Amino acid sequence: MKRLVALYRSPTYSPAQHRSNDTAILDDTIAGLQRRGWKVTRTGEGDVAAGRLPAAELYVNMCQGPAASERLLDLVPREALAVNPPESVLNCHRHRLVARMEAAGLPFPRTLIVPTAEPRAVLPLVHQLNGDGRPVWVKRGDVHAETSADVVAAKEAGVTDAIAGFARRGVARVALQAHVAGPIVKFYAVADGRFFSWYSADCSSFSISEQSLRTLVFAAARAVGLEVFGGDVAFPKPDAPVLIDLNDWPSFAPVRIAAAAAIASYIDEKASSNGKPA
Repeated sequence: MKRLVALYRSPTYSPAQHRSNDTAILDDTIAGLQRRGWKVTRTGEGDVAAGRLPAAELYVNMCQGPAASERLLDLVPREALAVNPPESVLNCHRHRLVARMEAAGLPFPRTLIVPTAEPRAVLPLVHQLNGDGRPVWVKRGDVHAETSADVVAAKEAGVTDAIAGFARRGVARVALQAHVAGPIVKFYAVADGRFFSWYSADCSSFSISEQSLRTLVFAAARAVGLEVFGGDVAFPKPDAPVLIDLNDWPSFAPVRIAAAAAIASYIDEKASSNGKPA
């Protein structure tokens, strides 16, 4: 019997409408794997963080928080397969993602990870980021978002207040990110390219180089080790994309049915090719 454990994301990391959408993409993916003969056990991020993980040959992983992801590094048996691997999820936390993108030499906005304890101390750094008057994006420095307040745009004079707001909520560090002009594209993908979809974030019409987009986002995923991923890309020029964010296993909401089928086939084939039960 082929055994898999489906690891559902904590509602903490699925704010607002993402909660039902995140559950739906994993449900649909698991249904596809069940049709391929996998016996499924479902569990949640809270159980993983507490050190409870059922035995299996395959772990279909949507955990996102640091506690569960760090526990998975030790809990997943060496001979088992995890998609996404927990180390790739941790690499997407902003304080690590910035360094990974810089090391890979990929186009990424200038981003500074700073503590929230003394907001005024970072003002000289803020001026370096938005000396042209554009806003600075203030984002929590670990997971992508727990609430809509975790990503805000602020002019230079308002950045200290924004950082103070994060501090009051117990967020220890934030990412200060320079604004990148141009249209924004949202994308979804699977590592081997069998699924790739993108659309305009604001439904506007513009021309871009899809090949440049593909090259950038798949290189970014390889740099952190992601297999099921999505994110946001800005196009200051049609053939010069800049990665804004990279997300481990997003909801794929606009394309969920096709995406779930592709993800299920990818995982099943990978499990077989890695010597797991077929």
